[in-house]
Amino acid sequence: LCIKSYPVFRHVSLFMADDKGVSSMRKRIESKRVETLNESAWLNIGDLAEVVLSSEHPERPVEGALTNGETQGWCAGEPGLQTIRLIFDKPQKLERIYLEFSETSLVRTQEYVLKWSPDFGSSFQEIVRQQWNFSPEGSTDEIEDFAVDLPDVTELELSILPDIAGGTSLATLRTMRLA
Repeated sequence: LCIKSYPVFRHVSLFMADDKGVSSMRKRIESKRVETLNESAWLNIGDLAEVVLSSEHPERPVEGALTNGETQGWCAGEPGLQTIRLIFDKPQKLERIYLEFSETSLVRTQEYVLKWSPDFGSSFQEIVRQQWNFSPEGSTDEIEDFAVDLPDVTELELSILPDIAGGTSLATLRTMRLA
């Protein structure tokens, strides 16, 4: 389940008395309306793309992060920089990219880069590059929900550096959903 907020406007007329009489001021109060995107609205990546990745742990394959309804997530099979690349059979229009990362046992700073290609990998355009500090006593989950307007995506690439300080941490991805 994914949540996206859209503004809802409520118009209010405010009457104020002053020394010359009553004046009117137009204003609006903006609140948030929550829209949920159910599982059926997400793209079925398995039907639309080939997945190419640098490694995976045999007990936590990439299907655990990319398949709708799965909650197991993916884990790399070796430390260091890892890449998950989706090569679509035909260009896809993407409007949402939802990512979840989780780390409950180590303190580490992760960096990920999300890029897309309109020409089957000849060129890539960066969508986001971000670092996140994980800490078991505080920040254990990173959840990102990007609204995008990508008209003809032929490849989508997620690169994860699990620990910018080096070390032997394994990259993980709990969830990746596309709409």
